[in-house]
Amino acid sequence: SGGPLLRSLNDNQGRQTWEFDPNAGTPEERAKVEELRAAFTRDRFKQKHSSDELLRLQAADKINAPRPLPPSAERVAEHLKGGVSFYSALQDEDGHWPGDYGGPMFLFPGLVITCYMTGVLDTVFSPEHKKEALRYLRNHQNEDGGFGLHIEGTSTMFGTVLSYCTFRIFDVGPDDEMSIRARAWIHERGGANWITSWGKFWLATLGVFSWDGLNPLTPEMWLLPYSKWTGIGYVHPGRFWCHCRMVYLPMSYVYGKRGTCKDTPLTKALREELYPVPYESIDWNGTRNKVAKEDLFYPHPFIQNFTVNPWLHSFI
Repeated sequence: SGGPLLRSLNDNQGRQTWEFDPNAGTPEERAKVEELRAAFTRDRFKQKHSSDELLRLQAADKINAPRPLPPSAERVAEHLKGGVSFYSALQDEDGHWPGDYGGPMFLFPGLVITCYMTGVLDTVFSPEHKKEALRYLRNHQNEDGGFGLHIEGTSTMFGTVLSYCTFRIFDVGPDDEMSIRARAWIHERGGANWITSWGKFWLATLGVFSWDGLNPLTPEMWLLPYSKWTGIGYVHPGRFWCHCRMVYLPMSYVYGKRGTCKDTPLTKALREELYPVPYESIDWNGTRNKVAKEDLFYPHPFIQNFTVNPWLHSFI
């Protein structure tokens, strides 16, 4: 169940899925949904998290069931039961607790870019999925036109460029207000060649950034001895922090293959839109260590910029 691209060995038990039913609920409930949406958009710069308002609306009957009297020391047990009752009201029928996985602004673009590259965008994303994704992006564009690393963060090149690619893939035109404001933010800071390393990687796979502009992600590193007694095993990428190694393993494979989206009218347009100078004039070798000041948390050490990375790049 769940569609041809949503596979499960346990009938999707515990997996949160999103379904659209235009006739769900009563007319009053649907009007309430629009009221909540409008209120969130109005206050989006003050309250950036949705607080799962739509989920709580769906569970309103259970949430609004009779509750214990106001707290008192004599009724601790009653109020503990009340707390359990409240969270039970939010539990889904299959046993899991659904919730908005809001926050990071750099995860969803990777999914969208991958679906676009592999030709399954319209299979994975229905028109309603796209509509709600764009609503999310519009709501979380910062006042300066950029997008943050996460929904409560100040604008970064990483968040802005990847979000820009996402809504352009979802057919938002270059003359849309959201596009104009985001593009202005990018150009004012030198263009997408100042994006961070993960952003450079995603843009390269999309075909709007040269692979020559990346510091090497050598897949051969994974073939080094893992055992610590060898000495080199201490720096084996399999010993990275779990999130790092799970990211860099597939990244290094794709880097080795130079996996790139085929040219489309959109990728050609993005090459023009993401940079304030002609795409053909960019010095890609000079972009490898460029990072926008908004994204630079910790500069590369001298030895990495001037010895290790150039040496690897000359052999790969």
